[in-house]
Amino acid sequence: MKLVFLRIDLLSWLLKLLVLSTLAVPSWAQFRVEVTGVGMTQLPVVIAPFKGEATAPQKLASIVQADLERSGQFKGLAAGSALMDETSRPDWSPWRQLSAEALVAGSVTRLADGRFDVRARLWDVVKGQEKGDFKDTVSAADLRLSAHRIADWVYQQLTGTPGAFASRISYVTKAGGRYSLWIADSDGENAQSALSSPEPIISPSWSPNGAQLAYVSFELRKPVVYVHELATGQRRPVANFKGSNSAPAWSADGKSLAATLSRDGGSQLFRIDLAGGEPRRLSPPGGINTEPAFSPDGSALFFVSDRGGSPQIYRMPTQGGPAERVTFSGTYNISPALSPDGRWLAYVSRVGGGFRLHLMELATGQVVALTDTSSDERPSFSPNSRLLVYATVFQGRESLMTTTLDGRIKARLAGQGGDIREPHWGPVRK
Repeated sequence: MKLVFLRIDLLSWLLKLLVLSTLAVPSWAQFRVEVTGVGMTQLPVVIAPFKGEATAPQKLASIVQADLERSGQFKGLAAGSALMDETSRPDWSPWRQLSAEALVAGSVTRLADGRFDVRARLWDVVKGQEKGDFKDTVSAADLRLSAHRIADWVYQQLTGTPGAFASRISYVTKAGGRYSLWIADSDGENAQSALSSPEPIISPSWSPNGAQLAYVSFELRKPVVYVHELATGQRRPVANFKGSNSAPAWSADGKSLAATLSRDGGSQLFRIDLAGGEPRRLSPPGGINTEPAFSPDGSALFFVSDRGGSPQIYRMPTQGGPAERVTFSGTYNISPALSPDGRWLAYVSRVGGGFRLHLMELATGQVVALTDTSSDERPSFSPNSRLLVYATVFQGRESLMTTTLDGRIKARLAGQGGDIREPHWGPVRK
């Protein structure tokens, strides 16, 4: 039974436990990125193999090209047997014959101290002009990060919008009777375990600065909200009250969490100051209120409530107060996620017995379905608001997916036979 079908009870932590116990054992050796779909307009770009990458631990050009293609705004063209680096003087004729509009070449050189010098240059093929150069010095462990930074740099140079490839995602798995909280690159590669437990872990949520994760753990035989320092591995419980403690969400300033607590009976929203003090109740008595999500400017809190008879998404001031209904299409809408630019609301809606990812433009209220799958869950926006990550069943397999906001370009980030849950997209790494 899929998680989304079990979320009829909005406080579904117990049912999530049952679902996680059925997950297959995943293979984490290597993720495989599969990009499908065709965008309206895609800029043709050539990423030439980097000089020296054949003997480097990572193939930077392939990572950069995969990032750009996954964004939906670029079409990668084969570089053929081109031998280039950032010092080359390109012959424009063959690239123009391929209809390329941009060209990237570079080099990776091992230094005496074991680090790597990474360089790249971007050219406008149409104009026959250089657009800029990139330099980075990293350890072998950070070569993938450097490639993601190059992709971010190329993306911004060609679109005018910051990239988001040098960011991380989190998700949860179960394998061999243990539950794991994973941190991976934005493409699903380089997964590292942040926490392993014999009891379920759910609802990971990144802090605004990317240094911490909040999540719910059942290690005390009940749902408790923890805050986890990723650099040190230290963590502390911040909501361990009577009953259920669930659905943590960070405030825009990173100083507090909103969470669903049943300590006073029922299931209501509270604000928890991470510096200490008594949680402050935000939602009025009556009904179930859960899955809080702060607006990027910190002025509003979006959440799911059954106060109207069926689960719908509402909005109220961050400090509490009157709530207004936001979703009107469909009879069952859950899992709100706000884009960092404040323009979009993503959520999951029940359609014909299945659950599909939807996107609303907040200014107009216009809603579109982004997927044709039926088991979508927990959407989360990229830091630049241009992509969404979510979990679903795709081609008969539990998968982590990304999609563009028009739904045209999708990428599956999943290993062979792997199952994943509860994805959340973190900020760009500095």
